[in-house]
Amino acid sequence: MSRADDDLAAWLRLTFVPRLGPARQRLLLAAFGPPERIFRAGHPALASVVGGELADALLATPDEARIAAACRWADEPGNRILTLADPDYPPSLLEIADPPVLLYVKGDPVLLARPALAVVGARSATPQGVANAQAFAASLAGAGYAVVSGLALGIDAAAHRGALDADGTTVAVIGTGADRIYPARNQALARRIAAQGAIVSEYPLGTPPLAQNFPRRNRLIAGLARGVLVVEAALGSGSLITARLAADYGREVFAIPGSIHSPLARGCHRLIRDGAKLVETAADVLEEVGRAAPEGTESAPDTRESAPAAADPGDARVLAALGHDPADVDTLACRTGLTLDALYAILLSLELDGHLTRLPGGRFQRL
Repeated sequence: MSRADDDLAAWLRLTFVPRLGPARQRLLLAAFGPPERIFRAGHPALASVVGGELADALLATPDEARIAAACRWADEPGNRILTLADPDYPPSLLEIADPPVLLYVKGDPVLLARPALAVVGARSATPQGVANAQAFAASLAGAGYAVVSGLALGIDAAAHRGALDADGTTVAVIGTGADRIYPARNQALARRIAAQGAIVSEYPLGTPPLAQNFPRRNRLIAGLARGVLVVEAALGSGSLITARLAADYGREVFAIPGSIHSPLARGCHRLIRDGAKLVETAADVLEEVGRAAPEGTESAPDTRESAPAAADPGDARVLAALGHDPADVDTLACRTGLTLDALYAILLSLELDGHLTRLPGGRFQRL
């Protein structure tokens, strides 16, 4: 085994000690230096820092099989385990209060040091929210930023796809081991991210999707980025945790407003009331954080999509009655004076032409 392998094995051994936890791991590193010195320190010295029981655990026989499996994973092409002492460890994470002792990376770890912006939001996103996330991410990636998100369904997945489709870079921070993908529906997307960007986890290999892991991983999303854009979020959304952490770290917080009737707009409106910057285009974000790309890069396009004008007067009448808030058929019938048969025919035509979409509960929303 090489010196580098020995060093990594010692770091892995430290993080695998039961009940030790990241905070105490950093405490030991501050007290003794690199992990190999920790394990040579002796029981009295260790007990003075973490107590007798944890000192016993530190000096117990290490799980050599688990350590060897992690080292083999790190030796595979495209995989890397970064330690706090690694020169490729992202400097932005060193600025937060509790940086992970280890980062498991699938993809290019150098990308973690690039200027980045996070795009996050609801898993059960509306079609318009998905479109907004994808368009904003494409523009931000085109301006030279790595787009950071959490690989969840809805807004996160749309943000990753937008950056990739624009030939940009994206980073997925996940709440499982780096050898597992959750949710399974994002397997293909995860493969694209690993090939063109990076997947990052602080959790050991094999860690399942435990509920408590996801709020904790949000601090890394906020820590890696210069700013966080929340596209859609309910009041209880984990995206609001990410935004709060970003503000605590001195990062910019942005939010896209929505309909006052939409539950997925309330989280964004709360952020705006609390001081987040209201944005309507990617240019609004870039105006605050500046451009990351070299001079000469094409400016980011306006992400406000204007629907093509409806050619049929009946179509235009229904769109005008719908406005920009969701409405059901009965409400539209009252506003337009149309019969239900005539209204359904127009709604179907507008849906097929991409002017509106159906929402749960028999409602329609303009795109």
